[in-house]
Amino acid sequence: MLIIFATILIMTTPTGSLSPNQCLIYLGIFRIILGIGVGGDYPMSASVTSDRSNLRKRGTMLAYIFSNQGWGSLMGSVVTIIVLACYKHVMDVEGKTSKVDGVWRIVIGVSLIPAFGTLYQRLTLPESNRFIASQKLKNATSAAEEATSPSTSGESNVEKETEKDSKHLTDSPTSTVADDEPSQDNEKEKENGRSHFRDFVIYFSEWRHAKILIGTCVCWFLLDVTFYGINLNQNVILQQIRYDGKMGTAWHHMFKISTGNIIITTLGFVPGYWVSVLTIEIMGCKWIQIQGFLLAALFLAVLAEKFTTLSTAGFIVCFAFLQFFFNWGANTYYLIRDVTPPKALFPTRYRATAHGLSAAFGKLGAIVSALAFNMLTKKIGTPAVLWIFFGCCIAGAGFTLLLPEVKGRDPDLVLAEEMREAREQLPG
Repeated sequence: MLIIFATILIMTTPTGSLSPNQCLIYLGIFRIILGIGVGGDYPMSASVTSDRSNLRKRGTMLAYIFSNQGWGSLMGSVVTIIVLACYKHVMDVEGKTSKVDGVWRIVIGVSLIPAFGTLYQRLTLPESNRFIASQKLKNATSAAEEATSPSTSGESNVEKETEKDSKHLTDSPTSTVADDEPSQDNEKEKENGRSHFRDFVIYFSEWRHAKILIGTCVCWFLLDVTFYGINLNQNVILQQIRYDGKMGTAWHHMFKISTGNIIITTLGFVPGYWVSVLTIEIMGCKWIQIQGFLLAALFLAVLAEKFTTLSTAGFIVCFAFLQFFFNWGANTYYLIRDVTPPKALFPTRYRATAHGLSAAFGKLGAIVSALAFNMLTKKIGTPAVLWIFFGCCIAGAGFTLLLPEVKGRDPDLVLAEEMREAREQLPG
Protein backbone atom coordinates (compact mmCIF):
# COMPACT_ATOMS: atom_id res chain seq x y z
CA MET A 1 0.00 0.00 0.00
CA LEU A 2 2.82 2.40 0.88
CA ILE A 3 4.50 1.74 -2.48
CA ILE A 4 1.26 2.39 -4.37
CA PHE A 5 0.52 5.52 -2.33
CA ALA A 6 3.99 6.98 -2.90
CA THR A 7 4.00 6.06 -6.62
CA ILE A 8 0.65 7.80 -7.20
CA LEU A 9 1.87 10.95 -5.44
CA ILE A 10 5.11 10.92 -7.46
CA MET A 11 3.18 10.43 -10.70
CA THR A 12 0.89 13.36 -9.88
CA THR A 13 3.66 15.83 -8.99
CA PRO A 14 2.17 19.33 -9.58
CA THR A 15 5.04 20.58 -11.74
CA GLY A 16 2.93 23.44 -13.08
CA SER A 17 2.35 25.04 -9.68
CA LEU A 18 5.75 24.34 -8.08
CA SER A 19 9.16 25.82 -8.75
CA PRO A 20 11.97 23.44 -9.85
CA ASN A 21 13.44 23.42 -6.32
CA GLN A 22 10.04 22.72 -4.78
CA CYS A 23 9.49 19.88 -7.25
CA LEU A 24 12.79 18.33 -6.18
CA ILE A 25 11.78 18.54 -2.52
CA TYR A 26 8.34 17.08 -3.28
CA LEU A 27 9.80 14.23 -5.32
CA GLY A 28 12.53 13.62 -2.74
CA ILE A 29 10.03 13.23 0.10
CA PHE A 30 7.86 10.74 -1.73
CA ARG A 31 10.83 8.88 -3.18
CA ILE A 32 11.97 8.33 0.40
CA ILE A 33 8.51 7.03 1.31
CA LEU A 34 8.62 4.80 -1.79
CA GLY A 35 12.02 3.51 -0.67
CA ILE A 36 10.64 2.64 2.76
CA GLY A 37 7.83 0.70 1.11
CA VAL A 38 10.18 -1.17 -1.21
CA GLY A 39 12.53 -1.89 1.70
CA GLY A 40 9.62 -3.42 3.61
CA ASP A 41 8.39 -5.38 0.61
CA TYR A 42 11.74 -7.12 0.06
CA PRO A 43 11.74 -9.11 3.32
CA MET A 44 7.98 -9.69 3.14
CA SER A 45 8.15 -11.07 -0.41
CA ALA A 46 11.07 -13.24 0.58
CA SER A 47 9.32 -14.55 3.70
CA VAL A 48 6.10 -15.29 1.81
CA THR A 49 8.00 -17.36 -0.75
CA SER A 50 10.47 -19.02 1.61
CA ASP A 51 7.90 -20.00 4.25
CA ARG A 52 5.73 -21.71 1.65
CA SER A 53 8.45 -23.46 -0.34
CA ASN A 54 9.58 -27.04 -0.22
CA LEU A 55 13.11 -27.14 1.22
CA ARG A 56 14.46 -28.90 -1.88
CA LYS A 57 13.06 -26.23 -4.24
CA ARG A 58 13.36 -23.17 -1.99
CA GLY A 59 16.36 -21.67 -3.78
CA THR A 60 14.80 -22.15 -7.21
CA MET A 61 11.52 -20.59 -6.10
CA LEU A 62 13.24 -17.56 -4.59
CA ALA A 63 15.47 -17.14 -7.65
CA TYR A 64 12.42 -17.39 -9.90
CA ILE A 65 10.43 -14.81 -7.89
CA PHE A 66 13.23 -12.27 -7.76
CA SER A 67 14.37 -12.81 -11.32
CA ASN A 68 11.33 -10.72 -12.13
CA GLN A 69 13.40 -7.69 -11.18
CA GLY A 70 15.33 -8.28 -14.40
CA TRP A 71 12.11 -8.48 -16.39
CA GLY A 72 10.89 -5.34 -14.62
CA SER A 73 14.02 -3.45 -15.66
CA LEU A 74 13.63 -4.66 -19.23
CA MET A 75 9.92 -3.78 -19.39
CA GLY A 76 10.65 -0.34 -17.94
CA SER A 77 12.98 0.39 -20.85
CA VAL A 78 10.55 -1.11 -23.38
CA VAL A 79 7.62 0.94 -22.05
CA THR A 80 9.78 4.09 -22.16
CA ILE A 81 10.64 3.48 -25.81
CA ILE A 82 6.99 2.81 -26.72
CA VAL A 83 5.78 5.97 -24.97
CA LEU A 84 8.58 8.04 -26.54
CA ALA A 85 7.62 6.65 -29.97
CA CYS A 86 4.04 7.82 -29.36
CA TYR A 87 5.34 11.29 -28.47
CA LYS A 88 7.78 11.56 -31.40
CA HIS A 89 5.63 13.78 -33.60
CA VAL A 90 4.74 16.16 -30.75
CA MET A 91 8.26 16.42 -29.32
CA ASP A 92 10.49 15.96 -32.37
CA VAL A 93 8.46 17.44 -35.21
CA GLU A 94 6.41 20.10 -33.41
CA GLY A 95 9.25 20.83 -30.96
CA LYS A 96 7.07 20.65 -27.84
CA THR A 97 9.75 19.20 -25.57
CA SER A 98 7.75 20.14 -22.48
CA LYS A 99 5.51 17.16 -23.31
CA VAL A 100 8.21 14.97 -21.78
CA ASP A 101 6.35 15.74 -18.55
CA GLY A 102 3.68 13.33 -19.76
CA VAL A 103 6.18 10.63 -20.78
CA TRP A 104 7.63 9.97 -17.35
CA ARG A 105 4.18 10.09 -15.70
CA ILE A 106 2.86 7.41 -18.08
CA VAL A 107 5.93 5.20 -17.56
CA ILE A 108 5.56 5.40 -13.77
CA GLY A 109 1.80 4.91 -14.01
CA VAL A 110 2.20 1.66 -15.96
CA SER A 111 4.13 0.22 -13.01
CA LEU A 112 0.96 0.48 -10.91
CA ILE A 113 -0.82 -2.14 -13.04
CA PRO A 114 0.95 -5.21 -11.52
CA ALA A 115 0.87 -3.54 -8.09
CA PHE A 116 -2.92 -3.20 -8.13
CA GLY A 117 -3.22 -6.64 -9.73
CA THR A 118 -1.61 -8.34 -6.73
CA LEU A 119 -2.87 -6.04 -3.97
CA TYR A 120 -5.90 -8.11 -2.94
CA GLN A 121 -3.88 -11.34 -2.75
CA ARG A 122 -1.21 -9.69 -0.61
CA LEU A 123 -3.75 -8.16 1.79
CA THR A 124 -5.68 -11.42 2.28
CA LEU A 125 -2.72 -13.82 2.43
CA PRO A 126 -2.88 -15.94 5.62
CA GLU A 127 0.12 -16.64 7.83
CA SER A 128 2.21 -19.60 6.68
CA ASN A 129 2.21 -22.92 8.52
CA ARG A 130 5.94 -22.50 9.09
CA PHE A 131 5.43 -19.17 10.89
CA ILE A 132 2.61 -20.60 13.02
CA ALA A 133 4.77 -23.61 13.93
CA SER A 134 7.61 -21.25 14.86
CA GLN A 135 5.32 -19.32 17.22
CA LYS A 136 4.14 -22.56 18.85
CA LEU A 137 7.75 -23.64 19.32
CA LYS A 138 8.57 -20.31 20.96
CA ASN A 139 5.58 -20.60 23.33
CA ALA A 140 6.47 -24.17 24.22
CA THR A 141 10.05 -23.18 24.99
CA SER A 142 8.92 -20.25 27.14
CA ALA A 143 6.58 -22.55 29.06
CA ALA A 144 9.37 -25.06 29.63
CA GLU A 145 11.73 -22.36 30.92
CA GLU A 146 9.03 -20.92 33.16
CA ALA A 147 8.28 -24.36 34.61
CA THR A 148 11.90 -24.78 35.69
CA SER A 149 12.44 -21.21 36.97
CA PRO A 150 12.15 -20.22 40.68
CA SER A 151 9.42 -17.70 39.84
CA THR A 152 6.93 -20.55 39.49
CA SER A 153 7.44 -21.82 43.05
CA GLY A 154 4.48 -22.37 45.33
CA GLU A 155 5.08 -19.14 47.24
CA SER A 156 5.00 -16.95 44.14
CA ASN A 157 1.90 -18.74 42.89
CA VAL A 158 0.12 -18.04 46.17
CA GLU A 159 1.10 -14.37 45.92
CA LYS A 160 -0.27 -14.18 42.38
CA GLU A 161 -3.55 -15.81 43.39
CA THR A 162 -3.86 -13.52 46.44
CA GLU A 163 -3.25 -10.46 44.29
CA LYS A 164 -5.84 -11.66 41.77
CA ASP A 165 -8.42 -12.26 44.52
CA SER A 166 -7.83 -8.84 46.04
CA LYS A 167 -8.34 -7.20 42.64
CA HIS A 168 -11.52 -9.20 42.20
CA LEU A 169 -12.87 -7.95 45.54
CA THR A 170 -12.02 -4.29 45.01
CA ASP A 171 -12.99 -3.97 41.35
CA SER A 172 -16.41 -4.64 39.89
CA PRO A 173 -16.64 -7.18 37.03
CA THR A 174 -18.01 -4.55 34.68
CA SER A 175 -15.17 -2.13 35.22
CA THR A 176 -12.63 -4.92 34.92
CA VAL A 177 -13.91 -5.98 31.53
CA ALA A 178 -14.48 -2.46 30.25
CA ASP A 179 -11.34 -0.76 31.56
CA ASP A 180 -8.68 -3.45 31.80
CA GLU A 181 -9.07 -5.33 28.51
CA PRO A 182 -7.77 -2.55 26.19
CA SER A 183 -4.86 -1.78 28.49
CA GLN A 184 -4.05 -5.48 28.81
CA ASP A 185 -4.01 -5.84 25.02
CA ASN A 186 -1.71 -2.82 24.67
CA GLU A 187 0.58 -4.13 27.37
CA LYS A 188 0.65 -7.53 25.70
CA GLU A 189 1.63 -5.98 22.36
CA LYS A 190 4.38 -3.91 23.99
CA GLU A 191 5.65 -6.94 25.89
CA ASN A 192 5.69 -9.03 22.71
CA GLY A 193 7.75 -6.33 20.97
CA ARG A 194 10.21 -6.12 23.88
CA SER A 195 10.37 -9.90 24.08
CA HIS A 196 11.15 -10.22 20.37
CA PHE A 197 13.92 -7.63 20.60
CA ARG A 198 15.37 -9.39 23.68
CA ASP A 199 15.28 -12.76 21.96
CA PHE A 200 16.87 -11.25 18.83
CA VAL A 201 19.76 -9.76 20.82
CA ILE A 202 20.30 -12.96 22.80
CA TYR A 203 20.23 -15.10 19.66
CA PHE A 204 22.81 -12.97 17.83
CA SER A 205 25.03 -12.49 20.88
CA GLU A 206 26.46 -15.94 20.09
CA TRP A 207 29.31 -15.81 17.58
CA ARG A 208 27.97 -18.75 15.54
CA HIS A 209 24.87 -16.65 14.79
CA ALA A 210 26.48 -13.20 14.83
CA LYS A 211 29.05 -14.10 12.15
CA ILE A 212 26.23 -15.00 9.77
CA LEU A 213 24.49 -11.65 10.33
CA ILE A 214 27.83 -9.84 9.94
CA GLY A 215 28.45 -11.76 6.72
CA THR A 216 25.08 -10.88 5.18
CA CYS A 217 25.30 -7.21 6.23
CA VAL A 218 28.87 -6.64 5.00
CA CYS A 219 28.44 -8.61 1.77
CA TRP A 220 25.24 -6.77 0.96
CA PHE A 221 26.92 -3.42 1.72
CA LEU A 222 29.90 -4.20 -0.53
CA LEU A 223 27.69 -5.55 -3.29
CA ASP A 224 25.47 -2.46 -3.36
CA VAL A 225 28.44 -0.11 -3.29
CA THR A 226 29.56 -1.72 -6.54
CA PHE A 227 26.20 -2.62 -8.09
CA TYR A 228 24.53 0.76 -7.58
CA GLY A 229 27.75 2.65 -8.16
CA ILE A 230 27.65 1.33 -11.71
CA ASN A 231 23.91 1.14 -12.34
CA LEU A 232 23.04 4.56 -10.91
CA ASN A 233 25.71 6.11 -13.10
CA GLN A 234 25.01 4.35 -16.38
CA ASN A 235 25.62 7.60 -18.25
CA VAL A 236 29.33 6.72 -18.03
CA ILE A 237 28.68 3.29 -19.53
CA LEU A 238 26.29 4.62 -22.17
CA GLN A 239 28.90 7.17 -23.18
CA GLN A 240 31.49 4.42 -23.66
CA ILE A 241 29.15 2.32 -25.84
CA ARG A 242 28.05 5.40 -27.82
CA TYR A 243 24.47 5.41 -26.52
CA ASP A 244 24.59 8.60 -24.47
CA GLY A 245 22.50 10.49 -27.06
CA LYS A 246 24.78 13.51 -27.35
CA MET A 247 23.77 14.17 -30.92
CA GLY A 248 20.33 15.18 -32.22
CA THR A 249 17.21 16.60 -30.62
CA ALA A 250 15.98 16.13 -27.05
CA TRP A 251 13.69 13.34 -28.26
CA HIS A 252 16.60 11.51 -29.96
CA HIS A 253 18.68 11.96 -26.79
CA MET A 254 16.07 10.20 -24.62
CA PHE A 255 15.34 7.52 -27.21
CA LYS A 256 19.04 6.69 -27.55
CA ILE A 257 19.49 6.39 -23.77
CA SER A 258 16.43 4.12 -23.51
CA THR A 259 17.81 1.92 -26.27
CA GLY A 260 21.15 1.69 -24.45
CA ASN A 261 19.36 0.68 -21.26
CA ILE A 262 17.61 -2.14 -23.12
CA ILE A 263 20.97 -3.40 -24.42
CA ILE A 264 22.46 -3.41 -20.92
CA THR A 265 19.44 -5.11 -19.37
CA THR A 266 19.09 -7.73 -22.11
CA LEU A 267 22.78 -8.69 -22.13
CA GLY A 268 23.30 -8.85 -18.36
CA PHE A 269 20.29 -8.62 -16.08
CA VAL A 270 17.86 -11.14 -17.54
CA PRO A 271 20.33 -13.91 -18.56
CA GLY A 272 22.12 -13.72 -15.20
CA TYR A 273 18.91 -14.14 -13.21
CA TRP A 274 17.69 -17.07 -15.26
CA VAL A 275 20.99 -18.94 -15.17
CA SER A 276 20.68 -18.57 -11.39
CA VAL A 277 17.23 -20.18 -11.47
CA LEU A 278 18.68 -23.17 -13.34
CA THR A 279 21.84 -23.64 -11.26
CA ILE A 280 21.06 -22.55 -7.72
CA GLU A 281 20.06 -25.99 -6.46
CA ILE A 282 23.04 -27.57 -8.23
CA MET A 283 25.89 -25.25 -7.24
CA GLY A 284 24.47 -23.84 -4.01
CA CYS A 285 24.08 -20.17 -3.10
CA LYS A 286 27.40 -19.75 -1.32
CA TRP A 287 29.56 -20.81 -4.25
CA ILE A 288 27.41 -18.90 -6.73
CA GLN A 289 28.06 -15.78 -4.64
CA ILE A 290 31.81 -16.40 -4.37
CA GLN A 291 32.26 -17.05 -8.10
CA GLY A 292 30.01 -14.07 -8.89
CA PHE A 293 32.10 -11.71 -6.76
CA LEU A 294 35.40 -13.01 -8.17
CA LEU A 295 34.34 -12.96 -11.83
CA ALA A 296 32.74 -9.52 -11.44
CA ALA A 297 36.07 -8.39 -9.95
CA LEU A 298 37.86 -9.84 -12.99
CA PHE A 299 35.78 -7.88 -15.50
CA LEU A 300 35.96 -4.74 -13.35
CA ALA A 301 39.74 -5.05 -13.47
CA VAL A 302 39.66 -5.38 -17.28
CA LEU A 303 37.38 -2.33 -17.61
CA ALA A 304 39.49 -0.30 -15.17
CA GLU A 305 42.77 -1.17 -16.88
CA LYS A 306 41.52 -0.76 -20.48
CA PHE A 307 38.83 1.87 -19.90
CA THR A 308 40.11 4.35 -22.47
CA THR A 309 41.53 1.85 -24.99
CA LEU A 310 38.79 -0.77 -25.33
CA SER A 311 36.80 -0.70 -28.54
CA THR A 312 33.05 -0.15 -28.34
CA ALA A 313 32.38 -3.84 -29.02
CA GLY A 314 34.98 -4.90 -26.44
CA PHE A 315 33.50 -2.58 -23.83
CA ILE A 316 29.98 -3.91 -24.45
CA VAL A 317 31.20 -7.52 -24.11
CA CYS A 318 33.09 -6.84 -20.86
CA PHE A 319 30.25 -4.86 -19.35
CA ALA A 320 27.71 -7.52 -20.38
CA PHE A 321 29.79 -10.20 -18.62
CA LEU A 322 30.14 -7.92 -15.58
CA GLN A 323 26.35 -7.54 -15.34
CA PHE A 324 25.87 -11.24 -16.03
CA PHE A 325 28.10 -12.28 -13.12
CA PHE A 326 26.57 -9.65 -10.86
CA ASN A 327 23.22 -11.30 -11.40
CA TRP A 328 24.45 -14.89 -11.60
CA GLY A 329 26.33 -14.36 -8.39
CA ALA A 330 26.13 -11.93 -5.50
CA ASN A 331 23.03 -10.15 -6.75
CA THR A 332 21.12 -13.43 -6.90
CA TYR A 333 22.42 -14.49 -3.50
CA TYR A 334 20.99 -11.31 -2.06
CA LEU A 335 17.70 -11.22 -4.09
CA ILE A 336 17.37 -14.78 -3.21
CA ARG A 337 20.73 -10.81 -3.42
CA ASP A 338 18.04 -9.56 -1.41
CA VAL A 339 16.58 -12.62 0.02
CA THR A 340 17.97 -16.10 0.01
CA PRO A 341 20.75 -15.69 2.54
CA PRO A 342 18.63 -14.05 5.21
CA LYS A 343 15.74 -16.35 4.41
CA ALA A 344 17.71 -19.58 4.38
CA LEU A 345 20.17 -18.63 7.10
CA PHE A 346 17.90 -17.25 9.81
CA PRO A 347 14.99 -18.90 11.65
CA THR A 348 11.46 -17.76 10.85
CA ARG A 349 11.00 -15.74 14.03
CA TYR A 350 14.10 -13.59 13.35
CA ARG A 351 13.96 -13.78 9.57
CA ALA A 352 12.27 -10.49 8.64
CA THR A 353 14.27 -8.51 11.24
CA ALA A 354 17.61 -10.00 10.17
CA HIS A 355 16.75 -9.49 6.52
CA GLY A 356 15.67 -5.91 7.16
CA LEU A 357 18.93 -5.17 8.96
CA SER A 358 20.96 -6.75 6.14
CA ALA A 359 18.95 -4.80 3.55
CA ALA A 360 19.54 -1.57 5.49
CA PHE A 361 23.30 -2.11 5.25
CA GLY A 362 22.90 -2.81 1.54
CA LYS A 363 21.00 0.40 0.92
CA LEU A 364 23.56 2.28 3.02
CA GLY A 365 26.13 1.02 0.52
CA ALA A 366 23.93 2.23 -2.33
CA ILE A 367 23.68 5.69 -0.73
CA VAL A 368 27.43 5.89 -0.14
CA SER A 369 28.10 4.88 -3.74
CA ALA A 370 25.53 7.27 -5.20
CA LEU A 371 26.95 10.21 -3.25
CA ALA A 372 30.62 9.37 -3.72
CA PHE A 373 30.79 8.16 -7.34
CA ASN A 374 30.66 11.51 -9.13
CA MET A 375 32.87 13.21 -6.55
CA LEU A 376 35.53 10.49 -6.78
CA THR A 377 35.27 10.32 -10.57
CA LYS A 378 36.13 14.02 -10.81
CA LYS A 379 39.05 13.69 -8.37
CA ILE A 380 40.69 10.39 -9.31
CA GLY A 381 38.97 9.37 -12.57
CA THR A 382 36.53 6.62 -13.54
CA PRO A 383 39.20 3.85 -13.89
CA ALA A 384 40.34 4.46 -10.30
CA VAL A 385 36.74 4.22 -9.07
CA LEU A 386 36.39 0.91 -10.92
CA TRP A 387 39.47 -0.33 -9.07
CA ILE A 388 37.72 0.56 -5.80
CA PHE A 389 34.74 -1.52 -6.95
CA PHE A 390 37.20 -4.32 -7.77
CA GLY A 391 38.41 -4.21 -4.14
CA CYS A 392 34.82 -4.32 -2.87
CA CYS A 393 34.16 -7.48 -4.89
CA ILE A 394 37.30 -9.21 -3.59
CA ALA A 395 36.36 -8.27 -0.01
CA GLY A 396 32.82 -9.51 -0.64
CA ALA A 397 34.13 -12.92 -1.70
CA GLY A 398 36.16 -13.04 1.53
CA PHE A 399 33.22 -12.17 3.80
CA THR A 400 31.09 -14.78 2.02
CA LEU A 401 33.26 -17.40 3.70
CA LEU A 402 31.56 -16.47 6.99
CA LEU A 403 28.28 -17.81 5.61
CA PRO A 404 27.28 -21.47 5.56
CA GLU A 405 25.94 -23.15 2.45
CA VAL A 406 22.16 -22.79 2.51
CA LYS A 407 21.31 -25.54 0.00
CA GLY A 408 19.15 -28.04 1.88
CA ARG A 409 19.53 -26.11 5.14
CA ASP A 410 16.42 -25.49 7.25
CA PRO A 411 17.20 -22.77 9.83
CA ASP A 412 14.06 -23.60 11.82
CA LEU A 413 15.23 -27.18 12.32
CA VAL A 414 18.67 -25.90 13.32
CA LEU A 415 17.07 -23.56 15.87
CA ALA A 416 14.82 -26.33 17.21
CA GLU A 417 17.89 -28.53 17.76
CA GLU A 418 19.74 -25.70 19.52
CA MET A 419 16.72 -25.07 21.76
CA ARG A 420 16.45 -28.77 22.58
CA GLU A 421 20.10 -28.82 23.60
CA ALA A 422 19.57 -25.70 25.72
CA ARG A 423 16.59 -27.29 27.51
CA GLU A 424 18.62 -30.40 28.28
CA GLN A 425 21.20 -28.22 30.02
CA LEU A 426 18.61 -26.62 32.32
CA PRO A 427 18.76 -27.81 35.96
CA GLY A 428 16.13 -30.32 37.06
